[in-house]
Amino acid sequence: MSPFLTLSQASAERTTVQRVVGSALTRATDVLAIEAPLEISLEYGSAGQRQTHSLAVTMRTPGHDAELVAGFLLSEGIVQQAADIITIEHHADPRRPKERGNVVRAALAPGVALALDRLERHFYTTSSCGVCGKTSIDAVKATSCPAPPPAASPRVPASLIHALPARQRAAQPVFEQTGGLHATALFSAEGELLLLREDVGRHNAFDKVVGAALLAGQLPLGQHIVLLSGRASFELVQKAALAGVAILAAVGAPSSLAVEAAEEFGLTLLGFVRNERFNIYSHAQRINGL
Repeated sequence: MSPFLTLSQASAERTTVQRVVGSALTRATDVLAIEAPLEISLEYGSAGQRQTHSLAVTMRTPGHDAELVAGFLLSEGIVQQAADIITIEHHADPRRPKERGNVVRAALAPGVALALDRLERHFYTTSSCGVCGKTSIDAVKATSCPAPPPAASPRVPASLIHALPARQRAAQPVFEQTGGLHATALFSAEGELLLLREDVGRHNAFDKVVGAALLAGQLPLGQHIVLLSGRASFELVQKAALAGVAILAAVGAPSSLAVEAAEEFGLTLLGFVRNERFNIYSHAQRINGL
């Protein structure tokens, strides 16, 4: 069995609601996307001197937890390749023995060094007050980013971009049930849907896709298109840069810092990709047929 396989976990659950239509009140069944905490811990160190460290807790939709953890570790600069990870497994927390599916431990290879003080300061900063401008962009550029994707590759027609949202939506089974999930989709340069992941957190959905690519040895993603179901934030552009993404498209709007970062990192950033239209915010040379 692969050390990266996760337990089978439900992504949605049913609940009874009181539904109002006009002035009529009825009882009905609704389907909710599950949101549950995931504690990420690390095992690290040389042989015979292994240590563990609780790194972070994130709220996520259960399922594909190993991919989520792998993508998270990549985006935080803790690992750079699949070989840096020995195993990713669910563990029982002795404080909460019934919640085995909500604790995941990643065992890092002996050669992977950790700067725990830097990581803890970083997590505190991003969770409490966000990121700020040029300083954050410089920090990302210094965190082992892959080389920027080739300036003109891949080149894709605008008609292909127009077709992607419908292909993404057709592959979102839990969203169809709940209406409450974000999605990240990975497409080939020819528009073939290669992978899609859903989660209550848009960052988590992205990490699951990037983590799957990392564990499969498919990074960098310089010949691919990534489509977000919502808006494009600085953090998502940051994650795309670390994964070597060439074209990042979003159904929603980008932020100002996302545009600035995409320009510096060499990404083609597209926003408002819906209803046969989109805006190009950076590196337009990869879009043909205009």
